[in-house]
Amino acid sequence: MADKYGNFNGADAGAPAFLAAAAGGADFLWFPSPARDYVEQGIDLNDYCIRHPAATYLVQAAGDSMINAGIYPGDLLVVDRSLEASHGRIVIACVNGEMTCKRLELHPEVRLVAENSHYAPLVPGEGTSLEIFGVVTSVVRRLVP
Repeated sequence: MADKYGNFNGADAGAPAFLAAAAGGADFLWFPSPARDYVEQGIDLNDYCIRHPAATYLVQAAGDSMINAGIYPGDLLVVDRSLEASHGRIVIACVNGEMTCKRLELHPEVRLVAENSHYAPLVPGEGTSLEIFGVVTSVVRRLVP
């Protein structure tokens, strides 16, 4: 719920935040505004971010290999292990015992691709263990620590 300054407290994700439409440049902007007459709906971040609660977990991102996908160190990643890890999805994987977050490519070969040109794709070869632990569905980031 937003405090008196309009800051949203993520710890209160279950509390209703009132959404109202407003013009915001070229984009359609939503903002918490309990004083507006045009309250359209409440939002619960659990409902917004989690479709399959029993199959969902959170992971905190580390490193900068996914910054071009909008994933930064410290971000919370919402991971759904019930979704199919199809081509192009961002996944949480375990490669030879090390956890990583990368974009999965299945064509023309299976590989895990970083969203940062400083990192080479991980191509699991013979003798490499690769296990997919879920698909990243949302990113939660604090702007104020």
